[in-house]
Order: sequence, then C-alpha cells, then structure tokens
Amino acid sequence: MPQDLRNLLKIPHARLDEINALILNPDERVINDFLAVVAKYGTPEEINAKAAEARKLENLLAKVKEIKPEYLDDLKWLEEQRDAGAFITVDAYKEKVLGEKAATTEFADDFAVTMEISACQYFPWLITAAKRAINEGKLMPGRFIRVRNMKEQKADGDLVAFAAGMQIVGASYVETLDTKGTDGSNIHLGGPETITGYFGGIGQPNDHALKWLDEFLYYYTRYGIKQVLNVNPGTVLLAYMLHKIGIDNEFKISVYMGNDNPYAAFWTLIGAKLFSREDGTTPLIGFNWANSINNETMEITAQFRKELGFEDIVRYEHHITETYKSIVIQPYIRREELLDIADHVANISAKHEGADPEIDSKREHPSDILEYFREKAEILEAGDMDALTINFMDKFEALNKTAWQLTERGLSFIAADVHK
Repeated sequence: MPQDLRNLLKIPHARLDEINALILNPDERVINDFLAVVAKYGTPEEINAKAAEARKLENLLAKVKEIKPEYLDDLKWLEEQRDAGAFITVDAYKEKVLGEKAATTEFADDFAVTMEISACQYFPWLITAAKRAINEGKLMPGRFIRVRNMKEQKADGDLVAFAAGMQIVGASYVETLDTKGTDGSNIHLGGPETITGYFGGIGQPNDHALKWLDEFLYYYTRYGIKQVLNVNPGTVLLAYMLHKIGIDNEFKISVYMGNDNPYAAFWTLIGAKLFSREDGTTPLIGFNWANSINNETMEITAQFRKELGFEDIVRYEHHITETYKSIVIQPYIRREELLDIADHVANISAKHEGADPEIDSKREHPSDILEYFREKAEILEAGDMDALTINFMDKFEALNKTAWQLTERGLSFIAADVHK
C-alpha cells in the first residue's frame, strides 16, 4: 500500500510539457514582463560583461576615489596587511587552539563550516574587525551579510568600498536590495506597529517583484554586485529564471522567508532543480533557515539536497546567535547544536547575528534587529554609532568562539582567505 501511494506522487511528463508550453507562450504576460526588464540592460552576455567589468578591483577603487577618497587609505592598508601576511593562517590558528595536537588531528574538511557574520552595515566596521583580527590572532569571517539601504550606501561610498574590501580579504558577501518589503511596497504596512501584517509574507506585492529584478540588474551591471538577499517566493522564481537565461546572478534566501520545515525546503529546491542550467547549477547559493528549525530538519533536507545535486552549491545558513532584541526570545544560542551536526551535514554556515546572550544582556545598548532599518544620519545624530560598532564586534567575538570550539573538536571552518 505505501508504495502504491508513493507512485501516485509521480509527475507525468505531460505536466512538464504543459508548464513549458506556458513559459514558451509568446503572449504570456508574466514571462513577457520579466523579459522586458532584462532587455533594458542588454543580452545576458552583455549584462554579464558589464558586471564583470564593474567588479574589477581597479574599477571599484576608481569609484571609491570619486565618492569617498578617504576610504582608499583603509583599503590600501588592508591590502598591505594581507600581502605582508599579518593575518593568522588557518594552520597557525589550529595550532593556537590545539597546540602540538594540531599536527596529528584529522580535521573534517569535507564538512567545513563557513564562518558568517551579520550584518556588517558600515565599511569602517570591516577595518575595525581586521585590526582586531591582526592584533589578537583572530579569524576574519568567510561570509558577510549586509542589510543596509542601497541608495544610502551608494551615496556615501560604503557600497563600493565594501565590495573592494571583500575582494581584498577573500570573503563572500550578500547585499539586501531596497525593494525588500519594508520600503513602502505594501501601502497598508508601516513599522513595528503593523508587524503582524507581515506574517502572511513580506513584501514585493503586485509589480514590486519586477522592481526588485530591475534593482538587482542595476547594481549588478554598475557595481558588480552578484549576491543579494531574497525574501519572497516571486522574487525567488525571478532569480531562478534570470540564471536560467544565462545571467550569472546568485542569491540567498532570508530567514524572513520562514523556511522552517523539510517540506518548505523540498519545494524550494525542487524549483531550483526545475530551473537549473544544463550544467546543474542554480543561483540559490544560500538557504537561511528559520530560527525554529532543529538539527533533524537539516539532516532530512541534506539527503534530498545531495540527491538533487546541490550539496556543494546550496549552503545551509543557520543562526548560531541572534540580536538580543526584537527577533527571538532570549537567551538564544545554538552553538552546541552546530557542533553536533557539523561532522555529518556538509556545506553549513554558522551565522552570528548577535553576541552570546550573556554578553549582549549586559550591554547598555544590546544588539537590536530594528537597527538595520535606521538611517545612518539618524544613528549619528542620536550618538549611537559607537554602541552599534560594539554590537558588531560582539558578533565578531561570538564567531571566533564558534571557530575555536569547532577546532577543539577536530571540525573545520571556512574563514576569509586573507592571504596573498
């Protein structure tokens, strides 16, 4: 009986033919509108060429010189420190943790955990972290998440300076576009006072999905920004289609999308498979789980992620710490769970969005997820930038604590490749 029921789930080829017929219908407006946005920027080949040119370090530095020339000294310093070998190497770090045992320990490199920090809102924070990493022999994150207003940071020079900095330190990073649901796209929702209105799914209603697509292509072609956050099923599909037609975009799914069970992941990865390229690739490179999931959910979904050919492509991003205010009940700390799963589920990133709770709880200004939505001018006027910098460096310390404990157990990590 169970096998008979399983057979009923099989999708007939005729269903796929019907879907293809819909996509290929020249009168299908939902596809035509998508292609019209793409056409504004050229052919896929032209679009990729523009992005590759914009992403060149010399071109980013030229933009920094034009917009915020004082950042050039920071970037030059960062490059000099990298070239001089000022940052601790992975081998030296392992020896620092384990002593002589490091030489004989077999590390689980096939299950290396990416060290991820969120959110690095301001370029100077990258320099502050680099200085502490050098002075104290600590690791730079291998992955940075940013949730700052794009137009604001484009104007003040942080956007291009951060892009250049990521190339210098050898880390990946993700930007969050302004069309993210808190931009007024839903005219019925405001700030925290209407937060329950977001529970049905946050924000690209009506034509805002296409605006998200347009915004991505703008920053892709002008600044080489390749990876962006994705919070909505519609924009996830648009990102799949964009990659399918030949554009080399990448995205990560946000925790706000609410993937909190294996079936949500099953549906998302099935979509990725349906729209994958001939070489099997998908633009979905980061899958941020909801805070409510447990290790069993990642174990179950790791099985079909591998069977779909995505184990090396789709990184499971899981919050180890969260901001102390405005997102979860505290204390929230998932480090022990990570240590339990990191030796048998591949391609996980350990995301640090707050300090360890015992640190954050004692701060005069604890970390708060709502800070991400404040304008820089308002933060400066309120005199809060120093406090926010402390919050960020607390996350940096939490990340390094995770790396230390992984190393103690013979587990591997991926930090920034800050070595020439």
